[in-house]
Amino acid sequence: MKTGTRTEDDVLDRIERARRRKPRVLQERITAAHGAGGKATQTLVEAVFVDAFRNALLEPLGDAADLVLGGTRLAMTTDSFVVSPLFFPGGNIGDLAVNGTVNDLAVAGARPSYLSCGFILEEGFEVADLRRIVESMRECADAAGVTLVTGDTKVVGKGSGDGCYINTTGVGLLPADRALGIHTVKPGDAVIVSGPVGEHGVTVMLARGELDIEAELVSDTAPLADLCARLLTVPGVRAMRDATRGGVATVLNEIARAAEVCVVVDEERVPVRDEVRGACELLGIDPLYVACEGRFVAVVEGAHVEQAVAILREHPQGADAAVIGRVGPDPAGTVLLNTAFGGTRVADLLVGDPLPRIC
Repeated sequence: MKTGTRTEDDVLDRIERARRRKPRVLQERITAAHGAGGKATQTLVEAVFVDAFRNALLEPLGDAADLVLGGTRLAMTTDSFVVSPLFFPGGNIGDLAVNGTVNDLAVAGARPSYLSCGFILEEGFEVADLRRIVESMRECADAAGVTLVTGDTKVVGKGSGDGCYINTTGVGLLPADRALGIHTVKPGDAVIVSGPVGEHGVTVMLARGELDIEAELVSDTAPLADLCARLLTVPGVRAMRDATRGGVATVLNEIARAAEVCVVVDEERVPVRDEVRGACELLGIDPLYVACEGRFVAVVEGAHVEQAVAILREHPQGADAAVIGRVGPDPAGTVLLNTAFGGTRVADLLVGDPLPRIC
C-alpha cells in the first residue's frame, strides 16, 4: 500500500511525463474541444500550426506578437469571434470582438492603436442586426481609444454559417524597455485576478435558453487598456494575461509551464459572484475554467503586491481585484488548488469543452 504522499508524487510524475511528450493530434477530425482553450486546443496549435510556421516571433504564443518594424516596437494580435447567441446580456459579438482584441494588446503591455475587421455574413442575415453590431463596435472602439482602419466582408450561402462571424486584428505601440512575459515569473511572486471570474461564459450559456436556470447576470466584456496601464505604473509586474477561453485556470497552467514553476491558488480567495457560483454548481463546472472577457490575471513580485492591488482597486474595473495565490518552485509546471474543504488538488488544463462558442 502506497502512502498518500507517494501516490501524489506518482500522479504529478505521470502528468509531467505526459507533458514532455511531443504534441500529437490523435483525432482524424476537428472537434468542439479543439476550440475550448484547453488540452485539445494546445495540442492542435503546437502540433499543427506551430510545427508548420515555427519561428522565433510565433513560438512564445503570447496574447500578442512582439515585433520591431522600422525601429518601432509593436504588438500585434488577431482573434476570431463565433459567439452564440450573437446578442447576450451586457454585450454582443461586436463589442466582444473589439474588447477582446484591445485586451490582448493591453495585457502584452502595449497601447492599443489600430484595428482591422473582417465580417463573414450568412445570406439572409438581417441588416438591422448588422447595424446594431457595427454600432456597438464603433462605441467600443471610441471608448478604448482605437481606430478601425481597414476591413473585409464575405457572404456565404444560407445554412453555411451562423449569421455573423467576425475576425479582428489589432496593432499597438510597445515601450522599448517593457519586458513582460509569463516566462519571467519566479518563485515568491504573487498572482492577482482583476475581478470576479466566470461572468461572461455563464451569461452566454444562460442566454441560449437551453437550461432552466434564472440568474441576473451580464457579461463582463470591457476594454482593459486603462486598467492595465495603471497596473504597469507599479514596479515588479512580471506578466499579464486575459482570462478568456479556458478561464483563469488555463492562464495559470500556461504560466506554470512557461516559467517552470508551481502556482498555488487558494480557492476561497478567488472572487466569484454568487450567481456565477450557483450556475456553475448546477452545470457541474468550475468557475476557474469559465471564460471572462473583462478580467485579467497578473503576476507581480511579492514585495509589490499590496501596491498593485491598491492601484487596481482605485479603478472601477478593478474594484474587486484580489490576490488569489503565490508562485513556488515545486512541483514545476503544475497548478495546485487549496480547496475550500481543506484539501489540495491539481488544477490541470481542460480536456473537453463544457461551454462551447462563448467568444
